[in-house]
Amino acid sequence: MKIHEYQAKEILREYGVPVPRGGVASTKEEVRKIAEELGGTVIVKAQIHAGGRGKGGGVKLAANADEAEEHAGNILGMNLVTHQTGAEGKEVQKVLIEEGIDIAQELYFGIVLDRVTGQLVLMASKEGGVEIEKVAAENPDAIMKEHIEPSVGIQPFQLRKLAFGLGLKGDAFREATRFFSKLIKAYEANDSSLVEINPLVITADDKVIALDAKMNFDDNALYKHKNIMDMRDLTEEDPYEVEASKFDLNYIKLDGNIGCMVNGAGLAMATMDIIKLSGGEPANFLDVGGAANVTTVENGFKILMSDKTIKAVLINIFGGIVRCDVVAKGVVEAAKNVKIDVPLIVRLEGTNAKEGREILENSSIDINVASDFSEGAQKAVELAKA
Repeated sequence: MKIHEYQAKEILREYGVPVPRGGVASTKEEVRKIAEELGGTVIVKAQIHAGGRGKGGGVKLAANADEAEEHAGNILGMNLVTHQTGAEGKEVQKVLIEEGIDIAQELYFGIVLDRVTGQLVLMASKEGGVEIEKVAAENPDAIMKEHIEPSVGIQPFQLRKLAFGLGLKGDAFREATRFFSKLIKAYEANDSSLVEINPLVITADDKVIALDAKMNFDDNALYKHKNIMDMRDLTEEDPYEVEASKFDLNYIKLDGNIGCMVNGAGLAMATMDIIKLSGGEPANFLDVGGAANVTTVENGFKILMSDKTIKAVLINIFGGIVRCDVVAKGVVEAAKNVKIDVPLIVRLEGTNAKEGREILENSSIDINVASDFSEGAQKAVELAKA
């Protein structure tokens, strides 16, 4: 789960991580009040779940409250397009107003799980304030990494190593090691999957401050963090994915026109691959789980049929835990309850696959039954094009 910058900074404050003074607003009047309270130069920052806001016109410097109000009037309600939003952009509903900071140096610091080693990895770079993905691609040596051994936790020498690597000295060096330690505590205590501070700034008086902050969280651990769950902004999420989450379906919207309904994440990935190999493009990832039944299939159909970009639906089921004849009955019943106005292709394999195919072929529903994986994908591509 993602949250906004201002929400991430609220969490970081609780763990003593230094962040700028500021407040969030959804109207120009609120912006003026916050800017007047802060006094002097302030920054007006659009709040959406995407990076690159500055390049898209979503971050503005204001010398006073009048300018802050003017900038907010232009940013609030705008459709902000960045490299992370895609061409459709995101509507800005809130802005963060923060005090101006006397910046001497911009750095980068992040924490993420390294799934290869099963360890948290700390990443730091002198190349702050720019897209870290670009730095990683063009100059990977500019990013320092320190892995945390879970059995012993972060060690002081590792923090010092990162601070030295960033070229910090004196008070800034000491402030940075404390900053890193507090940030790690915030990451671990909240079951985060990512914390990214870009830029991490060193001020003229050697203070270390998180000028920007991004936090993502492990969805499977959110039941332990009601305060974070309450921060969820459904307007920032894909509406199809929001709907799927209500039924515990694993769904991700893609750019193609062939809807996929599959049981098992691995089979779902393979299904998308073979669709592309056959010359088509998958419209989604949809895993209905290992125990698909009438209810899950029907809910899956409802989501797929609400997506008007879909021109064909491929159901690909491997009967292991679930029997194919049970799934076939579920498909027939669900098709009666949900209006399906695109070609439907079903491939069944595994336990009771023969019986399942007979149920589909003998039903009154217009279903294209495929004998194998490849045939199902090819039929889906052909019918979608037709």
